[in-house]
This record gives sequence, C-alpha cells and structure tokens, in this order.
Amino acid sequence: MSTAADGFGAALFTELLTVDQMLRNRVAKTLPAGMELSHFTVLNHLAVSSGERTPAQLAQTFKVTRGAMTNTLNKLEWMGYVHIRPDWDDARRKQVALSPSGRAARDAAWQALQPVIDTFVNEIGSEKLRTVLPVLREMRIMLSQVT
Repeated sequence: MSTAADGFGAALFTELLTVDQMLRNRVAKTLPAGMELSHFTVLNHLAVSSGERTPAQLAQTFKVTRGAMTNTLNKLEWMGYVHIRPDWDDARRKQVALSPSGRAARDAAWQALQPVIDTFVNEIGSEKLRTVLPVLREMRIMLSQVT
C-alpha cells in the first residue's frame, strides 16, 4: 500500500544514507595516518564509556560480527591502543580496555576532525543542528534495539 509518507520516507532515507557515506569518506581522509574509521569508533566508544567491554559487547554495539570486531581489536592491540585481558570470572571471555596511548590516539583523531566539525556547524548553523540532533539520536536508539 502506498501512502503520501512513502515519498518523504524514501527521501529521508536517501539523504541519511548519502550523508553517512560522504561523512565516512570525509572522516576516513581526516583521521591520523594508520587509523581506520573502525579503529576510531571503537576507541571513541571505549573513551566515553566506563569500564571494560567484552569483544562480544563491542560487536553488538557496532552491529558487526564477532570476527570483524576481533580483527579490529587485534589491530588496536598491536598498535598499543587497547589492552585485552582474560576475564577473571569466565575464562572463555576477554575484557577490552582503552590504553593511555589509545586515549591519546583518539584525542588526536578528534583534534584532526575538529576543523571538519567546525565547518559543518558554521555552514549549517548551530540552531539547525540542535534541532536535528534529538531526532537523529532517537533514530540511533531505535535502530540499536533492532537485532
């Protein structure tokens, strides 16, 4: 069944998907040498969340396979950005924590991204962005509940 909202919904999703792709490309080009977008997002998540996370929790958060998350975490551990240790309560699991050099790398990435962010805020305007942020946050929360 077609409704008047179909055109609006399709236009909204087209814009969101296009913005997502373009923003990912811009961020990837701006990140410090050797840092991938997946590295930055994991480091940022660990920096803003409290405590350690299991690889499975991180995979669920980012909606990726455990194998993909393990690959990202292995690279981050090799770079010295995270510490991965056995879970003392369950030997089958591991715990991941941000290392001091990982926090520094995340902070350097944010510093590199700041001019891009400033351009968006200045060009679009903080009032418009304040209006759309709650809607985007609501969409993110809704999507995070979908398995």
